[in-house]
Amino acid sequence: QTVNTRLGAANPLGYSSAGVAIAVGGLVEGINPGDRVACGGVGYANHAEFAVVPKNLAVRVPDNVSDEMAAFATLGAIALQGVRLADPKLGETVLVLGLGLLGQITVQLLRANGCRVFGTDLDPALVALCEKFGATGLPSADVEVTCRELTGGHGVDSVLICAGTSSNQPIELCGRVTREKGRVVVVGAVRMDIPREDFFKKEISVVISRSYGPGRYDPHYEENGNDYPFAYVRFSEQRNMETILSLIANGSLDLKSLITHRFELDQAVAAYALIEGQKQEHYLGIVLNYAEGQDVYGSTREVSRILVTSEPINRARIGVSLVGAGNYATASLLPVLKVQENIELRGLVTASGRTAAGVAKQFGFSFCASEFDDVIGADTDAVVIVTRHNTHADYVCRALRAGKHVYVEKPLAMRIEELAAVGCAFAEAGERQLMVGFNRRYAPLTAKVRNYFAGIRSPKIVNIRVNAGYIPHEHWIQDPKTGGGRVIGEACHFIDLASALVESPPASIHCSGVRNTAAPLLNDNVCMSLLFQDGSLANVIYVSDGPKALRKEYVEVFGGGRAAIIDDFLEVRLYQGDVSCERVKLAAQDKGQRNMLLAWISGMRNGNPAMDFRTTMAVSAAAVCAVESMTIGQPIAIGPWLWGEEAVTAAAAAAVA
Repeated sequence: QTVNTRLGAANPLGYSSAGVAIAVGGLVEGINPGDRVACGGVGYANHAEFAVVPKNLAVRVPDNVSDEMAAFATLGAIALQGVRLADPKLGETVLVLGLGLLGQITVQLLRANGCRVFGTDLDPALVALCEKFGATGLPSADVEVTCRELTGGHGVDSVLICAGTSSNQPIELCGRVTREKGRVVVVGAVRMDIPREDFFKKEISVVISRSYGPGRYDPHYEENGNDYPFAYVRFSEQRNMETILSLIANGSLDLKSLITHRFELDQAVAAYALIEGQKQEHYLGIVLNYAEGQDVYGSTREVSRILVTSEPINRARIGVSLVGAGNYATASLLPVLKVQENIELRGLVTASGRTAAGVAKQFGFSFCASEFDDVIGADTDAVVIVTRHNTHADYVCRALRAGKHVYVEKPLAMRIEELAAVGCAFAEAGERQLMVGFNRRYAPLTAKVRNYFAGIRSPKIVNIRVNAGYIPHEHWIQDPKTGGGRVIGEACHFIDLASALVESPPASIHCSGVRNTAAPLLNDNVCMSLLFQDGSLANVIYVSDGPKALRKEYVEVFGGGRAAIIDDFLEVRLYQGDVSCERVKLAAQDKGQRNMLLAWISGMRNGNPAMDFRTTMAVSAAAVCAVESMTIGQPIAIGPWLWGEEAVTAAAAAAVA
């Protein structure tokens, strides 16, 4: 389902553009509304009438550089980064393999740097073109012999591979034509089975160029706008783009000669047909142009809601709208909601909008929209929130105040202040219901264990070991502002599971993390000790450093002379006395997603919430306090004061009045 959803969704194209800034953020420097800008970045500088671009991926265009030339700034930065990694010296000889758009720009940059440049390509027309820019064109069949002859038998100082091919021939050729202690920089996508003999004997350095330059793939730089210090990173991704524009401005870089085609936006299909080879025609640089004179501040509300079906809304069903349509939503939630007879999927909003139409058609939504407010109107009875963690509390509050039932993926909130706001909104909402996606309490094996311990009054002890696996620090969940770390964002699942197994809310928590370089908020190797209101205890060991061969989740429950083990939600073993009582093994793992949604739907229909609100709040507060406990090295009591009991009570009284 995940693969089919991804393949069926539309994807944005393009990553190098230029236009006019219609608005700028409050911390953006050097760009003002009305300035012409060049923009870069996959997911930002796409083919679109409007783009929202982080400040480090946009640069101001010099007055004597046209929009058409500026649109090549990102492509130029890719070529420039390859040249910088080759570290060419004045007078050195450099071979450029592959003379497409990047190769031709690379040739010009090397010539501007004072290098002797050789260029080769399978296409003779491209070889001839590079000679216009001062390079020596080499037919592909004569490269090795000619390089040896023209360098006195030494070989070239460096090679930049700008080709794109699955063949290993380019990297093999590099070993034969490069001098001892020479350099090879891979800019294009080529096969890299490096032949050891040539590279070892000559001690040739090989480096793969990382796209536009320092900052690429660094979310702190690209998404959060944190620049590198000028003194330590002289040429960042953004400064490479600025350099390209300055070279165009002073005449050192000729891009106009590289443009072979221009298309209006409504002819984009024809442009891509050319690239895909459907039209047998020579091409190099292709520019897409947008119509000028549009009213950029005109009303967009008319198109913010796009109808997917003409079928009338069935008011007899619960109208569910969705915010966010990532892998979890499309693989685990929507397939369940889609087949429920008493549910009708109404509105869909996604962060970028690019996946909305495909997902809406696949699962039968009535409409897709661009804003959260568009799905909390009269057409919606309940909202499913499956967005990034930093948006959860705000969306929950807005949905509850709009009179909607809410399902929100964990965590409910990232800070105690957010929990207080949720508590107030819930009190004001009256009969509206709130469910957090703590699915494991609804798993069939969890229910089996709870039934096994039913009637036992004595406190229980629970041990939960989670072999969570490694997530890179660059992942959004590891971002303090967006994801909040894995304790708040993921380990909360197991605080709730322990609460469900002992059937009592947490009363205090003490969390310790492995003493490594990770800050408490981002530490994902922790031990949590929980005391529950009924006197039960739980230990949760959450580990990211374990082996993949070990199953992920292992749960033990003890109490009243009984014990139970849940092994990765595939198997449960029940014990009493000297022998085991029962063993149940499922055909497939079931962590309770379907049962959870059915319980939420049932609660909305019969008015009985599937999960106690105060338990939800206590579990959510415990997850937040787990991080706080690591910072002070002490246990923290989980009480109503944590989420503003007085505020909740006052709001409830006001709502009644």
